[in-house]
Amino acid sequence: MPKNAGYGFLATLALTISFSGIILIFLLTFYAQTTTQWNPSWRKPLIGTIFALICLSGILAVFFPEKCSKPFHIRIKEKTVYEAKNSNSSRASVHFEGHHPNCGKFKAHVITANGLVLCAACTGLLAGGLIALPLNVFYFFFGLDFLGQFGLWNVLFGQVGVVLGFFQFKLSGFVRSIFNTVFVIACFFVLAGVDSLAENVLIDLYLTGLIVFWIYTRIILSRWDHSRICCTCTAFCELK
Repeated sequence: MPKNAGYGFLATLALTISFSGIILIFLLTFYAQTTTQWNPSWRKPLIGTIFALICLSGILAVFFPEKCSKPFHIRIKEKTVYEAKNSNSSRASVHFEGHHPNCGKFKAHVITANGLVLCAACTGLLAGGLIALPLNVFYFFFGLDFLGQFGLWNVLFGQVGVVLGFFQFKLSGFVRSIFNTVFVIACFFVLAGVDSLAENVLIDLYLTGLIVFWIYTRIILSRWDHSRICCTCTAFCELK
């Protein structure tokens, strides 16, 4: 059977770095309050613009699901070469719905709305991006600081939401969508909370980079889960 393409190792490594970052950003926030703040006038517009670009990139990615389907195509092709050498393998025709194979192994990964099959994770990420984007604009550009008044609670809520987002692959259907929505919104609340407490552009920049890595971690976890499902399947898949 084809190997899992190293996704297991990458997922473990990415999770370790992500959790370390969650702890470090919490410590840095309190440390920054005891030191001289670096709060130039361009801090909020810069950080708001970076986070807005992150949200917009995620929103646009949702509308190009064929890009997300590539790992499936690669995995199925690998299985085809392997299974073709094993006469005991069953044969199954596969096409994609919500950019997931319709083989029945990915029922937990999709939701159905008005007869349309959608990726549960992407639907949640889209909803989260559409909510986080205006919140970001209100806080960083319009000066609505009430979003940052509960700085510590924002950070704590955000960190919990990020962690839940990492383990959304254990859920199914609309619950998976909700956890992905919370994941994106949680990233904003961590950023707003840390920004309001530290008021330090360097910490903000570090956190925006960490958010990008959190997104990468979530992608790696998803790919590991997809690859694991295909690797444990004994069907001989034919793409349609």
